[in-house]
Formats: sequence, C-alpha cells, structure tokens
Amino acid sequence: MRIDLHTHSAASDGTDSPAELMVLAGDAGLDVVALTDHDTSAGWEIAAAARPQSLTVVRGAEFSTHVLVDGRRRSVHLLGYLFDPADPAIVAEQARLVGERLQRGLRIVEHMVSAGVPITAEQVLDFAAGAPVGRPHIGRALVQAGLVNTVTEAFDTYLAGGGPYYVPKDDTELTVAVEMITAAGGASVVAHPWGRSQRPALDAHRFAELKDRGLSGIEVDHPDHGAAQRDELRALATRLGLLATGSSDYHGTNKVLRLGQETTDPAVFDTLVAVTSGVPPLGPWRSGSR
Repeated sequence: MRIDLHTHSAASDGTDSPAELMVLAGDAGLDVVALTDHDTSAGWEIAAAARPQSLTVVRGAEFSTHVLVDGRRRSVHLLGYLFDPADPAIVAEQARLVGERLQRGLRIVEHMVSAGVPITAEQVLDFAAGAPVGRPHIGRALVQAGLVNTVTEAFDTYLAGGGPYYVPKDDTELTVAVEMITAAGGASVVAHPWGRSQRPALDAHRFAELKDRGLSGIEVDHPDHGAAQRDELRALATRLGLLATGSSDYHGTNKVLRLGQETTDPAVFDTLVAVTSGVPPLGPWRSGSR
C-alpha cells in the first residue's frame, strides 16, 4: 500500500481543487491520501464525493501553532487526522486562525505596496478564491507581476521569515492544539519538525512533553528532511513511543513536490487510525490490509 498523509488543495494554498487532488492521487497510484489543508476542513466533502473507488481518504488539517523558545514564538505546524470537524473548540479555533491568516496576508501586501512592490490585495484575494489566505497566494501574485519565476523563489526572497515584509500571526499554542485534536477524537502528528526553522523549538524533551499531552507521532520522512535528520527523528520516535509517518506535503504547482514522494508504512497507518474516534477513513482500507 502507498500512503501519503500530508497534501494540500485549493481549499488552502494548493493549486488543485479537492476533487482534482483526489483524481491525481488515484492516478499517482496512492491507496491512501490525507487532505490536510491549512486551518480548514472546507475541502472534506468535495474530496469525499470525488474519491476514486480504489482510494481511501483521510480527512485532516494542518494547524498553525507556536511554542515559546527563549521568550520568542516559534512556528510549528501540526497535522490533525480524523477529528470531529463539528467539535466546538475545533470550529472556533479554525475560524480564528482563518481570520489571522487574512489579516496577516493583507498586512504583508500593505508593506510590499508601501515599498513599491507592484502587487495588490485584490490579486492575492483572487488567488485565494475564498480559501484561508497564505503566503503562497502572495507568492503567486509576485510571479504574476514578473518579480520572481516561482512561488519557491518568492519564499526565498520577498516572503522569507524575518524578511522586511514578514508579519507574524497569532497561532494556537502547540500543547493546546494537541489536546484540542485529541479531545475531538483525532490523532496529531508534528509536521516536518526539523525541516525549516522549527528544530530549535522541538527537542527530545519537548516531544516527550507533547507525547504526555496526547501527541501521536512525528512526520519523519518529509522532503525537507535529510537522511541524518530522518535517522535521528526515527530513533527519537521509537524511544518515545511515537509513530513515524511519511508524507509529500504536496501543494500542486506551488511547490516542486510529487504526490507519494514520501509515504507512511501501512502498520503505522493502522495504529494511527486505531487511536481515533472522530471520523473514519473513507474508502476500501481495512485495518491490517497491506
């Protein structure tokens, strides 16, 4: 079985609609795919309706969270799987995070416009098309303006964290998010923990604390992780009794990543599903299938 537990659609900052993503996942030979858009469950019903019969869909989301390190907030992304989307705490926090994303995006654009960068808020909102506004939408506006060739280049230049246009947002505290997902019957996995700027925030001690609060796993096999990082994270997950997952973090044309580029072991997926009680996977998958 080929299992990819981290993908994005146009319901957040991917470029494929949820329906298109399901078709592409089937064409890529995946048996299981998780839809994990940023801070929203809006694509779940569309994805479920478009699912090829051979494909199992895991309904999830990627939550924007933070931890404090030396008095400073560090961004951490947390994958939530198979939680109850109607849980009041989830509904309220996703709505708050979507609002934070919109205000942060508009402030970034405002800073750029003030500096003479030829993009507009209207462009960015058009690219978002009602989805939670993310920096990739601003990146697409920068590509359209001819200032960069790709969204990746936009992140390396105009959208870099700590750069002249960067604006933080008020994300959920990581421990609160883990407990919230657990209370809603879901499983939580820290996304690409050592791949970007997150490593200083996530050491063995922090992971142990999160495990005690309900954390289910660590995304080990991810395009942002090198071989040494994967080996160290896998050993850490084993020592702490956390699941080690693998995922592509596919975003359509916004990133040069392929569906199924990284995958999760079926036995790990079985265990992940077994700890949830919110909503079930949709499709032919059965526990113990290989």
